[in-house]
Amino acid sequence: MSPRRMFGGLPLTLLSLVSISVQLKDPLQDFCRLFGHQTAVVDRQLLIDGGLVNWAPVSATSLNYSSTSLRSADLDTNNGGFPQHTIVVKNDSVPSVNGGILWADEANKIVYQYGGEYNNGKPNDFQLWYYDVAYNTWNISKPAGVEVQRASWGAGAVAQDRAIGYYYGGWLTGASVPGYEARTPVSGMVVYDMLANTFRNESGPDDIPRAEGVMQYVPVGDAGLLVYFGGIEFSEGNGNASRGMAMSNILVYSIGDNRWYRETATGEVPEMRRRFCAGLAYAEDRSSYNIYLYGGASVGDGVGFGDVYVLSLPSFTWIKFWPRPEDKVGAVSPHHSLTCNVVNSQMIIMGGHFPNTTDNFCDVPDIYGQHGLDLGKQNSQGAKWASFNPNLTSYQVPNEITECIGGGSTGGATLVAPAAGFREGDLEVQFSRAYTPGVRDPIRAFPAKDGPPEPERIKSNKRAIIGGAVGGVVAILIICGGVFTAFWRRKKAKDAYAAQIDPMISTSGFLPHVEHVKSPDGALKGATFYSPTIASTHFSPSSQHGWPQWTHASPTHESPLPPYAGHTPDRSLPRDVKHTSLVQTPQELPATEPKELEATPAKFDFIVKLSPEPPKPRPKAAPPVSGSWIGRSGVGSVKKSLPSSPRDR
Repeated sequence: MSPRRMFGGLPLTLLSLVSISVQLKDPLQDFCRLFGHQTAVVDRQLLIDGGLVNWAPVSATSLNYSSTSLRSADLDTNNGGFPQHTIVVKNDSVPSVNGGILWADEANKIVYQYGGEYNNGKPNDFQLWYYDVAYNTWNISKPAGVEVQRASWGAGAVAQDRAIGYYYGGWLTGASVPGYEARTPVSGMVVYDMLANTFRNESGPDDIPRAEGVMQYVPVGDAGLLVYFGGIEFSEGNGNASRGMAMSNILVYSIGDNRWYRETATGEVPEMRRRFCAGLAYAEDRSSYNIYLYGGASVGDGVGFGDVYVLSLPSFTWIKFWPRPEDKVGAVSPHHSLTCNVVNSQMIIMGGHFPNTTDNFCDVPDIYGQHGLDLGKQNSQGAKWASFNPNLTSYQVPNEITECIGGGSTGGATLVAPAAGFREGDLEVQFSRAYTPGVRDPIRAFPAKDGPPEPERIKSNKRAIIGGAVGGVVAILIICGGVFTAFWRRKKAKDAYAAQIDPMISTSGFLPHVEHVKSPDGALKGATFYSPTIASTHFSPSSQHGWPQWTHASPTHESPLPPYAGHTPDRSLPRDVKHTSLVQTPQELPATEPKELEATPAKFDFIVKLSPEPPKPRPKAAPPVSGSWIGRSGVGSVKKSLPSSPRDR
């Protein structure tokens, strides 16, 4: 090859490198906001997956980009008063979604990714992906039982003692189900047994579809309860007519007997809202179980909420926790599409969307959108908002709650029933029985301390990225001179390496279909792939809150908040136009070169199917329906109503 042919394309190559260096965003230094993500706590790590990001600087016209990374926040490493973050880059085949859930199997140190909408609006057929925390790998599970579709913006929870994940309500959309043209709310509940690796469908409390509320596990009763409230619901028999669900309307699911109850809450009832988050803390003597909620988007007109309320059980009393007159705070910033995770008695509120167009600031970028709510005000200042304290292990009921339900910091509540009594005696009996979930033992082996090799860690530094790009422009002149020698050596090494690879391990960069099964000796089995990791830089305690991403993903073409289909003549646009202030025409950015994951010896013996499965029929577009469950073919009807009671008649 002549020098002219070898170097003739060099100017274009150099321009391409410069262009990529301009577009590349540092996942830590350029962070501004994150929302629509999903979180879980496993092995003292707060895992944050997917969602949408805004890069700094932010404005009313900022674009929403897909977050294609998994973030791990070490709860035992303090950086600026909050857990230190590390970026775990996912393989391109692992879905990056918003509005889904991470079901955590804490005993086996695994999280399962269910639900959500693809940020690019082009979903693949549903596969149950899971992240193995112990081995830092992503794999595919192939569950038995009913076949389900991916729902989005439903409400999820986990019963850890039973290793069962729940997902109630939500939407089936074209961004969650391939080829699906409708936007269908569902009324059923998906149940996943992590140990048996099976899905099943449970009917909801009635035939009314619901979405965008929250569901919280409460350790009480025969086997624990799931408490649902908030969000939007749809007129029975008409999936198009939506309304807000009154915050006084509380739905309760008994895990022990698969039965739904309904109860009415009183007190300082919050305004109707959706896409908020919540977490639980309970008194030492179990006389009260307190669910703290934060933020949310409005239902109808309005920009949303930035307040904190507590639903205290079993009295079903709403209590405003913040801001109160004694807090002496001014206006608060509305926040929605965020997550809450309670660690001991502290709730880490992660990220969130700011619908108010005047709030053109980043979300505490130094600590990546983390906010700390001290549920018992047990810090030295007695403040409600405080830095995270990993050594705080107990919960004290704060005076804002005891003033309403009686008792003191360790319990002794005197108000232990709803103001008008329980609607159903069976639910009262459930609350009279404190339930202590058993601690499960893992059913698999974990790596030794010197376990799998640590993934390569690279300091995330914006100057290094830019400097590397500029240095690369100079270095390429030298590199091109030896390109043929390098190519020949690389090919020879690659051929030698390929001969050593286990034939059961995929080396294409796409993980194979696997059977997620339990072996006779009780160990989980599977093919594993290590995820490359980028370590975060240290940051100082600072002002506000935030989160990042790594790859060049195109901005989403959809609103982060779908329109509220209330009783208006024209439902083609949101009633609250401020909710769509960040919606822009997508702009394509240069695509990064796919990175192939390094193949490693299997840690388990998963049954791997390397041959492709025959294509499955795609669901037909269906009109919205009520009384639905999430099935492979779309939605199916169910008929199971709440038990009648004198108050229902």
